[in-house]
Amino acid sequence: MSEPASISSGIAARYATAVFDLAKDGKKLKALEGDVNTLAAALAESDDLKALINSPIYTRQEQGKAITAIATKMKLSPIVKNTLGLMAGNRRLFVLPQLVENLRKLIAEEKGEVTAEVVSAKKLTKAQSDKLAKTLKASVGKTVIINPSVDESLIGGLIVKVGSKMIDTSIKSKLGNLQNAMKEVG
Repeated sequence: MSEPASISSGIAARYATAVFDLAKDGKKLKALEGDVNTLAAALAESDDLKALINSPIYTRQEQGKAITAIATKMKLSPIVKNTLGLMAGNRRLFVLPQLVENLRKLIAEEKGEVTAEVVSAKKLTKAQSDKLAKTLKASVGKTVIINPSVDESLIGGLIVKVGSKMIDTSIKSKLGNLQNAMKEVG
């Protein structure tokens, strides 16, 4: 990990822990979860918001006013709104995407959930997704939230990532292994 990325993740982790603890102490975790989802959607959809948090041309005051107005318009809770204002004042808004990611992890951990990144050749049906979540829950011991994506180059099978563990049952992977075995033979 590069040094700037490491610094950014450290800053984001500290803010996330503080916000999470405040929300937990105030019994506002449900509101925090909604705020995190709202912020994640806004970051994914708005190039203007990305420009605001990353651009050095805005002063602290301009960033603070803008992010406070955005938070008010998005109806974010006071904890998150105040934190965004503080981050703007400290020129730390650039870590907002990492903050959202860290908060999601903390909330999921509190709820006893884990996210599984699942890549399949075709879109999973609701029944397949539910069955996979149930199977993974038996293995992991926590409620599993499936984050599906499609990669047609897999041909068939799945690639499942839960935490640091990865299971690759794709046909593409098996063909690659067979090709390597054939090279070794002759």
